[in-house]
Amino acid sequence: MVPKIRRGLRTHGLLVYLYGPGKRDEHTDPHLVGSWDGFAPDPGRDTSPDPDPKVTLARLAAALDLRVKQAGDKAPTQHVWHCSVRTDPGDRTLTDDEWNTVARRLVNAVNLAPEGDPDGCRWVAVRHADDHIHILATMVRGDLRRPRMNYDFKKAQAECRRVEQEMGLRQLKPGDGTGAKTPTSAERFKAERTGRPETPRETLREAVRQAVAGAASEAEFFTHLHEAGLRVKLRHAPSGDVLGYTVALPGDRNRDHEPVWFAGSTLAPDLSYPKIQRRLADGTPHTGPLPEADSSRSDWSLPARGRRTATGIAERAAVLLDSDDDEAAAQLVGVGELLDAVAQTSPAATRAELGAAARSFERATRSHVRAERADTRAIRSAARGIIQAGGALGRGEDGGTTAMLVSTLVLVALAAARWHSARGHAQQAEASRQAAEHLRAAYHQASAAPMQALRGQGRALPEAQRRTYETTIRAALPENSTRPGMNTNNDALVATLAQAEEAGHDSKALLHEAIAMRELDTADDVNDVLVWRLRRLAQLPAHPGEATRRPQAGTDRGAPPANRAGLRTAPPASPRPVAPDPHSRPPRR
Repeated sequence: MVPKIRRGLRTHGLLVYLYGPGKRDEHTDPHLVGSWDGFAPDPGRDTSPDPDPKVTLARLAAALDLRVKQAGDKAPTQHVWHCSVRTDPGDRTLTDDEWNTVARRLVNAVNLAPEGDPDGCRWVAVRHADDHIHILATMVRGDLRRPRMNYDFKKAQAECRRVEQEMGLRQLKPGDGTGAKTPTSAERFKAERTGRPETPRETLREAVRQAVAGAASEAEFFTHLHEAGLRVKLRHAPSGDVLGYTVALPGDRNRDHEPVWFAGSTLAPDLSYPKIQRRLADGTPHTGPLPEADSSRSDWSLPARGRRTATGIAERAAVLLDSDDDEAAAQLVGVGELLDAVAQTSPAATRAELGAAARSFERATRSHVRAERADTRAIRSAARGIIQAGGALGRGEDGGTTAMLVSTLVLVALAAARWHSARGHAQQAEASRQAAEHLRAAYHQASAAPMQALRGQGRALPEAQRRTYETTIRAALPENSTRPGMNTNNDALVATLAQAEEAGHDSKALLHEAIAMRELDTADDVNDVLVWRLRRLAQLPAHPGEATRRPQAGTDRGAPPANRAGLRTAPPASPRPVAPDPHSRPPRR
């Protein structure tokens, strides 16, 4: 149940709209469901002889404005309090009596008409659709004083949460005032009329958020806005310093044929110019080449290197979030930028889910918790590296490293949900969980081909070698075979341990290192998580096909590649990506 509150000047004008046909004839059977005394005239259902709706409407407006006129100059200029209350699309249809109860509880909660107070403000509740009502009140009491209405929106929200619980409606998450402003009804109608899938406000919010992801300076941020095709207007001080910015979509114009401009602060609280300045100052990313840790492998592309680097940094962000320190609030902003960077540069197969994950997690990046020693340079550098590498994704190593990174980001999103839940941030926690679900779906798409190939390689190992690695896995993860619903197919993990040992690592020690990196309780598939951790720790190619693409020095180019025991085997067939069943839930990792 969502309340929206506005202030206005004209009681009669609002009543004309409420009892009229609506902007698109959407109003049906407008009528009163409640009023301050239960006897207010109803222009929609006046049963007096030869009723004239216009006359009845004028009588109702006069009755509501009576005390406003009596107060004269002491009345507030914007004396109309207007609150629309809408149920969720999945909720049952409330009766008129139930809507009357909702209206009375809201005007009592915000102190307009306290229960039992004979001097409460006059109000009416009009219903002209099944799913919502409009409450109109005039803000002058019977003793001609103004009502004390501090924090009326928060009080209305809190009362709606109680109503939802008592009436068996969908219970929404309470907010904390850090959410982005939702589009107005006029903006939504305009978007529908012009054939846009979303309002310009929503399109611009996502474009600005992506423009700041990984930006190293204000100049680069503004360059990204121009490159995204937005109209950008800067506001300068007399000294020439930038004071603010506004953006507009090309072709989006008002009735005067002028561009419709939005300031960053009207798109989202953290997109105001001062807050973007602070973010860039606290976490200016490294502007040089990608770290050298992964550059020893010349057969890894820049996109693959960027994702490998980001995976390790994302692991550290998850550890910070698990520490339950308020300083981790800064990491949430960086994780949001990382998600934006991955969504912008990922293959088409995963781009939709990753984009949805980034949009969901955007809500999780904002709260009232402030990190005093914010340092997001590492994670912002990772986002910058991914964006700069960009390029041809979805082939070989690039597709595997996308799965590797997304696997870690699922755990990061769940860690963010726990961090927010511990602080009572209900909306942010729910947004983190929604992001994790989208990331799981993206992981399923990205990992299908590489995991299928790895399982094939694991099954191709000699039986004795397989048993040795299976014993190692069972000893390290004894609960893996007993936990209900847990995947016990270790083929991909066996193949990875064999490849790590062939590369010179102690497979047993490496497995224990991967397990100890952080908790695995939130992983839906422990095997998958460990496969990607091991391949990153051992510097193994993320896509198995990369390991056999280039023959080793001193070997016969025409001979099949050696298996993990040094024996020659036939090269595995090139795996084809397995499309997920649209009628089934993506395998939980």
